[in-house]
Amino acid sequence: MTSLTDAVLAGADGAELLRHPVPDDFRAAFIREEDSAMFADVRDKDVRKSLHVGAVPMPELAPDEVLIAVMASAINYNTVWSATFEPMPTFGFLKHLAAKGGWHTRHDQPYHVLGSDAAGVVVRAGSAVVGWQPGDHVVVATGHVNDQEPASHADSMLSDHPRAWGFETNFGGLADYSVVRASQLLPKAAHLSWEEAASNPLCAATAYRMLVSDKGARMKQGDVVLIWGASGGLGAYAVQFVRNGGGTAVGVVGSPEKAEIVRRLGCDVVIDRTEIEQGSPGSLGTPAGWKRMGKAIRKAVGEDPHIVFEHVGRATFPASVFLARRGGTVVTCGSSTGYHHEFDNRYLWMNLKRIVGSHGANLHEQWETNRLISQGRVVPALSTVYGLHEVGEAARSVQTNRHIGKVGVLCLAPEPGLGVTDPALRERVGTDRLNLFRSTAGGR
Repeated sequence: MTSLTDAVLAGADGAELLRHPVPDDFRAAFIREEDSAMFADVRDKDVRKSLHVGAVPMPELAPDEVLIAVMASAINYNTVWSATFEPMPTFGFLKHLAAKGGWHTRHDQPYHVLGSDAAGVVVRAGSAVVGWQPGDHVVVATGHVNDQEPASHADSMLSDHPRAWGFETNFGGLADYSVVRASQLLPKAAHLSWEEAASNPLCAATAYRMLVSDKGARMKQGDVVLIWGASGGLGAYAVQFVRNGGGTAVGVVGSPEKAEIVRRLGCDVVIDRTEIEQGSPGSLGTPAGWKRMGKAIRKAVGEDPHIVFEHVGRATFPASVFLARRGGTVVTCGSSTGYHHEFDNRYLWMNLKRIVGSHGANLHEQWETNRLISQGRVVPALSTVYGLHEVGEAARSVQTNRHIGKVGVLCLAPEPGLGVTDPALRERVGTDRLNLFRSTAGGR
């Protein structure tokens, strides 16, 4: 412990935080460049072998950045990609960023501090930062963008190279301290604990852009939305946005336990894919499997999906193109089962369907998402909480798909449940609703 850390944990105000020196190093979860080839010709790329927790040097702060004391973070699939060095080692991203010169050169290190979610306390603010100061409770928006490029002022995700903080940059959120641009900061929802707040930014805002934003599928009232992986991090937020927006959520899950969770979340129709596959795993990748799924959807809601919420990739994409109705939309943000998709293009062009690519969320979309969370209209999908020293196990649970919803990681927070500053709102929202994933999934 350092005096600054002690002050943060004691709830010190900004003036008090400024009296304590920033430590020379800090605890972080990282991968090492020297290990980049460790999984060559290895079938099970176990992230517990590549993720390390230890001290790393404290970087210098740029004028437009803040240093936050990270109370909690969360695991996203990009941490799994980083820790398996796939599809390429992320050290290439860091070198590309450093090549821009100036403050960017700090990111090129022989270690990469991971993590694209965080909630914490601002402890230092650069000289160019406006509107944020030490002592502020914040969550971190994932987009690390060039806000001086003209395109960014239309949509920052269309800037020259939008980066995912903690994946394509260094000094991410799985650490006791993290460096964040001021343009990534959002106020923490006062009724949430640190770990609940940290579980939201990346997945919730990604789902918002995919479904609600005019940059995505432009969901409207009455739309039938098919949501793959409805009990996962992205899917759980998608279910809530569809319900809030007057649509019909059709969630696909892989077990009765997951089905129960999404029903309690408010999903209109839940389909257990194991029933569709009829004892033949992977049959959803065949035309016969697509047709069984389409029949099940029409039986449940009477029509085909207007929108298919797609992030699984190779295993489901052919089915998604098939299942969307004539004139419908497949909106995709990722490919956790593989990037190379094959589908029958006749179903796309002859039925006038659209495929919309979506990536992350711009700051305005992040802000709108955070507003809904702060009002209690969208609840966390947090199911399990680990300590930072257990980050390997936390990431492994996501790698092997043993998780439900979001997996949280406590960093400086000594225990779960801390950080709530509006208990009255928490009571109005309801602890049962806020803890839905933890209680149903038996979360730790």
